[in-house]
Amino acid sequence: MPMTERLSLTNQFLIAMPALDDPNFHGTVTFICEHNDQGAMGIVINRPLTMTLGEILEQMEIPTQGDGIGRQAVYMGGPVQTERGFVLHNPVGEWDSMLRINDELGITTSKDILQEIAIGSGPRRMLVALGYAGWGAGQLEQELADNVWLCGPADISIIFDTPWQQRWEAAAALMGVDLNQISNQIGHA
Repeated sequence: MPMTERLSLTNQFLIAMPALDDPNFHGTVTFICEHNDQGAMGIVINRPLTMTLGEILEQMEIPTQGDGIGRQAVYMGGPVQTERGFVLHNPVGEWDSMLRINDELGITTSKDILQEIAIGSGPRRMLVALGYAGWGAGQLEQELADNVWLCGPADISIIFDTPWQQRWEAAAALMGVDLNQISNQIGHA
């Protein structure tokens, strides 16, 4: 049975339940970039790496203008293809290898967006990640049925404006959930 638009989780947050002990996803919020009958793809938005955008640009031999861009955090987007870069950005723009998520957000994997970012003419707001989170057909739906995740509408301000340490709780709060009220499920005394 084909997935209807109403069942798509594209442009939603997946918030890990406190009891989720998978080290790839414990305490994470994942933005779902694409979800269809073949599976789902998302970017974890609250796991910064020790690497900066400047280091990635240097490795790719892309010169930068200004220090601010180079100091930007890079995130662990998920455990799949961790050597591949993804730029979640606003506005959508016109980039090679871009997936339009909605009217405000796109995700791009091509070098042209990094070249524009490096000279200060890229998208106004962005999150750069290495790797992504992926689910096969029906896998995410089963995990939701097993209460592994909370799922709700995404908010662009949480992705780009909320400090990464607060994104998990802020995403849950959008749905009226206080994760601290259910955290006793993971063994807190």
